[in-house]
Amino acid sequence: MRTPFVAGNWKMNKTAAEARELVHELKTGLQAVEAVDRVLCPPYTSIAAVAPLLEGTGIGLGAQDLHWEAAGAYTGAISPAMVAETCRYVIIGHSERRAYFGETDETVNRKVFAALGVGLIPIVCVGETLEENEAGRTGDVVSRQVQAGLAGLDAVQAGRLVVAYEPVWAIGTGRAATSAGAGAVIHEHIRLVMGGMFGGDVAGGCRILYGGSVTPANADEFFGVEDIDGALVGGASLKAGDFIQIARAAAP
Repeated sequence: MRTPFVAGNWKMNKTAAEARELVHELKTGLQAVEAVDRVLCPPYTSIAAVAPLLEGTGIGLGAQDLHWEAAGAYTGAISPAMVAETCRYVIIGHSERRAYFGETDETVNRKVFAALGVGLIPIVCVGETLEENEAGRTGDVVSRQVQAGLAGLDAVQAGRLVVAYEPVWAIGTGRAATSAGAGAVIHEHIRLVMGGMFGGDVAGGCRILYGGSVTPANADEFFGVEDIDGALVGGASLKAGDFIQIARAAAP
């Protein structure tokens, strides 16, 4: 059985002081949900402030991105080793990175290898835009992103991944995909594609999350779908009570 997984992506929110305050509000409630892997992904500037508060809690810490190079003249970028000093997880290929900062399937692939190379667990995001969805291209887009983003990995490396299906049109809009629709995309265009690349055991064991306007009101519906193993949560992860409820809903 796959262990449920819930990650909070705080995006560009929370100063270090605000991040500490939110972790204090979250800690007790999240610690009680031991059957779920729980991860917080604050901005880079808050990671050092949050890390000591999470020690010994069982709550994981992740970054929101990294660069694929080990070091060099990349002003403003963060290297894999810098992330690995304090984090266990890193989000790669989020739709906002693709839309606003030129992320491509190729750079996602390079970042996945870089993250694995320093022992990080990548949370690899895939998902289609509204235009692609309305044109009936969801399957083609998501399958391409999986194949290109994970190209060249072996089964052992692929077995360390977490994957998140995030339809772009559902992120931050309040317009979530249906649970059946999300489950179908995950089964047919992520899990089956991974099975063809890495074998059925790897694909069957991979935790695949749904992300896109997940709330306490709809979490039960998503987590009731067999192929959905948890959620990558945006706005609701900034509200302690909401994120704790979502984590509880993910528990088996």
